[in-house]
Amino acid sequence: MSTSPDNAGKIFRHSIRVPYAHTDQMRYVYYANYLVYFEMARSEMLREIGLPYGELEARGVFLPVIEAHCEYKAPAHFDDLLTVASCCEIKGVRLTIRYESTRGAGAPDAPAIIAAGPTVQVCLG
Repeated sequence: MSTSPDNAGKIFRHSIRVPYAHTDQMRYVYYANYLVYFEMARSEMLREIGLPYGELEARGVFLPVIEAHCEYKAPAHFDDLLTVASCCEIKGVRLTIRYESTRGAGAPDAPAIIAAGPTVQVCLG
């Protein structure tokens, strides 16, 4: 699996409206849900480049996560509209995707960073 020159360094964006079910008793997005948001952005990124997970798996290619990191910068709340930006780098069988989740579509020059971090997948199959 390789990236085409058209996708090298490209930033992909996926919007997520925080549902009530993703918040905790303190009314913040529960911390583990940010990894779910990263996964949603990763799935959409793969779909956008023409390699949706379902098609990869049908071909016998799997991308298990071997590492995940998330740094929490600010809380998100119910009904916030978040944008998860992702950018991938492929080296051999490793796929490293860096994510940055922001809130503040109304202020594109200075959106609030909510959470950021990478995941590392390996290509099996």
